[in-house]
Amino acid sequence: MPKISIMKHQVPEQHTGSQIDTTAQAEFATADEAIAFYTIAKSRLLNAYKWAEICKVPLSVFALTDSQGITVERPAEEGDYLKIDIPGPGTHSGDGFDWVRIEKITEDLADGAATTSMQVRPAANPASADTSTAHFYTAMATSTFQVKRIGTVVSAEEHGRNEVPNTDTSHLADNIRNTLVGWSAKIGLSYPQWKSLVKGIVETENQ
Repeated sequence: MPKISIMKHQVPEQHTGSQIDTTAQAEFATADEAIAFYTIAKSRLLNAYKWAEICKVPLSVFALTDSQGITVERPAEEGDYLKIDIPGPGTHSGDGFDWVRIEKITEDLADGAATTSMQVRPAANPASADTSTAHFYTAMATSTFQVKRIGTVVSAEEHGRNEVPNTDTSHLADNIRNTLVGWSAKIGLSYPQWKSLVKGIVETENQ
């Protein structure tokens, strides 16, 4: 379950590399309708194993795993991982996948507003003895996924920070692959994926 506080959640500061921000929103006639839909959107956010289903343009496939790398189908928890299958060759260290660890899940409450946030960071493959970061970005990068309700508006957002290609692994093929994928993402090719996800999270036609 998300940790609940009354403090405003902060997206990590941008220090190096590239960043990305994308959002989508739905507006309702009353606050009660928005509160009810916020619960639906929060469930979509936390049930990350279903992300490929809700994306309008599913460019990647997401699997949720526990801390040992075993696939699970339940709401995400801190310490879980996302195993990501993106188009093209995967990493050697990640057994063909990119891996991120869910390091923080919070819910922040205020007067007439609420935010659920899930922050992930590139990580090693938890099912392998290889300790190399199995992702095309270094472990400095974060992605923060949020669902917010402010009054009668519910929004979904993705904020990428400190995105630097991971080119210093122990596998030459991974270094080359990560350079190509990382720079493709840097010039905007990851934006359609996240835009598709946030739009799917606040889709109101299929509740």
